[in-house]
Amino acid sequence: MIRFDNQVAIVTGAGAGLGRSHALALAARGAKVLVNDLGAATDGQGADDSAAAQVVAEIRAGGGEAMAHGADVSDEGQVADMVAKTLEAWGQIDILINNAGILRDKTFAKMSIADFRKVVEVHLMGTAICTHAVWPIMRDQKYGRIVVTTSASGVYGNFGQVNYGAAKAGMIGLMNVLHLEGAKYDIRINTLAPTAATRMTEELLPEPVKELLVPESITPGVLYLVSKDAPSRVILGAGGGSYAQTRIYETPGITLLGDDNTPEAVAAQFDQITAEDGMQIMDDAFAQTRRYSANAAKALGVDVKWTS
Repeated sequence: MIRFDNQVAIVTGAGAGLGRSHALALAARGAKVLVNDLGAATDGQGADDSAAAQVVAEIRAGGGEAMAHGADVSDEGQVADMVAKTLEAWGQIDILINNAGILRDKTFAKMSIADFRKVVEVHLMGTAICTHAVWPIMRDQKYGRIVVTTSASGVYGNFGQVNYGAAKAGMIGLMNVLHLEGAKYDIRINTLAPTAATRMTEELLPEPVKELLVPESITPGVLYLVSKDAPSRVILGAGGGSYAQTRIYETPGITLLGDDNTPEAVAAQFDQITAEDGMQIMDDAFAQTRRYSANAAKALGVDVKWTS
């Protein structure tokens, strides 16, 4: 059975929706939980500590340990205070679930740069700031489990959400690099791609769908991603009890050299460039570099050796 006894978790945006569900489930399985929520409206305006306090009250009523903190995740000073108070209370931080977010939807033509920047600051920079604050703690204790939250809007796109989609796509790059940097310290990081009926999506979903896509149908997957035996570098799609892995593949492609390397040749062979047979996953950026240089070397009949 997956348990979190003697572990400490921070869950951002945990006053409602997905974050609340994650926090309650972690506490029910033994974790001490810092419930973070600024208490802002869905567009990031205002602040109210009552939602986080209510979740803490629910956890304590069930016999768990929790405390609230209203840090704005995009504010380094407030996040530093949140982390310091967590350490002061419990002495360690084992789990971070980055869930906090806002929406300011408009088409790109009508969107102000201020609204673009604010959404990126909360989602992407907020995730980076919170993760950066706990990273040295997890590194020193040689253990950590982190979840960042992307969206189908970031992975696949969604009309009217260019700011949100750009921020959410950035989570995947953040995960890929931190997976490599954290591996030797047993820091595992995964990305959740949820679809749920929350206050940010309730106006977009019909009632029967809302009943299916409750946050509680997603949280079991998140708890696995922050467990001791968790994988790392997984993009886990989740919603309504359905789970799937999203992967980024690269096709075998072609190699064009010298006078053959022209725009016209690329156009003429684009079907072959995009052919899916033999697709593979790149382990890191240099896996692609090594592959392309090997292709070119083979075409030229030369030998290229890489040093580790």
